[in-house]
Amino acid sequence: MSDNNRFYHKLVKLLPFLASSLLLFLLWHFLSVILNRTVLPTPLEAIEQFIYYLNRGLIEHFMISAYRVIISLLIAFVIAVPLGFWMGRNPDIDKYLSPLVYITYPIPKSVFLPIFVVLFGLGDLPKIILITTIVFFQILVTARDSARGVPEANVLSMRSLDANSWQIYRHVIWPSCLPDILTSLRISLGTAIAVLFLAETFASITGLGYFIMDSMGRQAFSRMFAGIMAMGILGLLMYLVIDWIEARYCKWQK
Repeated sequence: MSDNNRFYHKLVKLLPFLASSLLLFLLWHFLSVILNRTVLPTPLEAIEQFIYYLNRGLIEHFMISAYRVIISLLIAFVIAVPLGFWMGRNPDIDKYLSPLVYITYPIPKSVFLPIFVVLFGLGDLPKIILITTIVFFQILVTARDSARGVPEANVLSMRSLDANSWQIYRHVIWPSCLPDILTSLRISLGTAIAVLFLAETFASITGLGYFIMDSMGRQAFSRMFAGIMAMGILGLLMYLVIDWIEARYCKWQK
């Protein structure tokens, strides 16, 4: 494929995204004009503030927030996926662990934020623990249910080839469950961003949540929306990374 054709195909793929972004900004501008209040600036004013504050602390806040979310998702993923597989493929284990999950899952973990702050201070650790704790259950339940649903015929086929337990998990359970796990990661990402905002507005002086609330306290609403845009960009970039992983490692899905 020539360079011109590659560029054309990339442009075609970007068109829906560009059209959706344009529609969103038009609706935003329309509401701003209709309300005519400083609390809702126009998109242009927010973009100007976004560019202005990029080298005045916004990038640092962005990177801190990104670090907290990425580390939290990775920790939750590394712990929840193997545990979910183990529960899903071992009914006797699941019989005892599932009640514990059902009891603790509905508890709103955000109420423990003050406790985490008292125990671990005001740095990254309490925020990472909170986000990890919340996201962990979403990934765990998905991994368990997905592993439980793997056809037994696939497992028996591997056993007939003298595959051990590790090879079965590696070549049967993991590929079968990966699409569902990535879907749970997408859902968990939205939850993680929301919890991040909450955590960074409580006893914190860093992160996009702090930047947004600090701007609101100063009644600098254009600056506040610049922070909201940065948080939206953070979620979008991470969402695109998950899409790339799915396209790279779940090619049979297409």
